[in-house]
Amino acid sequence: MSRRLQQELSKRERQIMEAIYRRRAATALEVWKAIPAAPSYSAVRTTLRILEAKGFLSHRKQGRKYLYLPTITHQRARQSAIRQLVDTYFEGSLEATVAAVIRLDGRKLTETEYRRLIDSIRDEEKWRGS
Repeated sequence: MSRRLQQELSKRERQIMEAIYRRRAATALEVWKAIPAAPSYSAVRTTLRILEAKGFLSHRKQGRKYLYLPTITHQRARQSAIRQLVDTYFEGSLEATVAAVIRLDGRKLTETEYRRLIDSIRDEEKWRGS
């Protein structure tokens, strides 16, 4: 999610976007069934129209229904969500964020996971020219 996406979407709108990302495309009924503690079906349809007006969704006709598709890639949305998490809860510290994620479920990294993580860090350093 871009900064614009973070600032413009309510919690419910983000839930709807995530439901659509999980399916790659979805009808209003599919979205309604996929979100927790869903509001009324008509409220979901209204929110889909709002998201479309904001430019986050498009639709195409599928029989008598509309199929909603995201206009922003899920990867871009993830990056933006992570940036918001880092900024909000870890004062912008990637080190603190990674440390918290590693400790998240109380298990230790396997040797393979540890090596892949180290390799990812090294690859990023090469890419940045460090």
